[in-house]
Amino acid sequence: MFRPKKPTSWNHEARWYNELVDVKGQYFHEHVIIPKSLQLLDLKPDSTLLDLACGNGILARYLPKAVTYYGIDAAPKLIQFAKNKDKNPRHHFVVSDVTQSLALTTNFTHATVILALQNIKDATNVITNATRFLKPKGKLLIVLNHPCFRIPRQSSWEIDPQNKLQYRRINRYLSPLEIPINMHPGQIGKSITWTFHLPISAYSEMITNNGFMIEKLAEWTSDKISVGSAAKMENRSRSEFPLFLALLCHKN
Repeated sequence: MFRPKKPTSWNHEARWYNELVDVKGQYFHEHVIIPKSLQLLDLKPDSTLLDLACGNGILARYLPKAVTYYGIDAAPKLIQFAKNKDKNPRHHFVVSDVTQSLALTTNFTHATVILALQNIKDATNVITNATRFLKPKGKLLIVLNHPCFRIPRQSSWEIDPQNKLQYRRINRYLSPLEIPINMHPGQIGKSITWTFHLPISAYSEMITNNGFMIEKLAEWTSDKISVGSAAKMENRSRSEFPLFLALLCHKN
């Protein structure tokens, strides 16, 4: 059942986001998220993939060329950027709200929602669409900014000088939160987007209620390495607190 929602499209930030991500993506797209996502997806030449809230199509540019791909996003400008950068005839980009009924006529072996679900208020509707358009036993991969350790305004790095430790402070976790994000701090004329925080248990319930089983849960850390006097402390904390949570699910 689809419910109406207030718009959270990134169309007004499309140009900035496209320049930030560019062709290969940000550092963590290129070095962590995309390689590890492809490993979990285990795509074959005859695989078909539905990328929900695809942005400017960063995932599509890393796929094996034979894979049929449909990228859906509510932001027309991001879809246009995706089309401009991707000329694979097997790749299709469509402007549509992934929380509403989608006019698709095919089913897919795989679906993805990569670093997008937390920017969508009605996240359950996105998972419902994945259920509708996946084949039986089809795979769904969700990648999130880690819901426990990366909560905007409610989590931060702090230092314990006595024990020479850098640790993660968490102010809130279990409560659902709607958090406004100023995309360009310090600039005249604020541009606000929204992050919708949920605990991991809420995602688990959302997934299972939509007919999926969680097959694998992975937590991905940064591969960056610090140098200098604080390197040991920073590298240790970086290896202990994951940046991203990946949930690989299959349709029952």
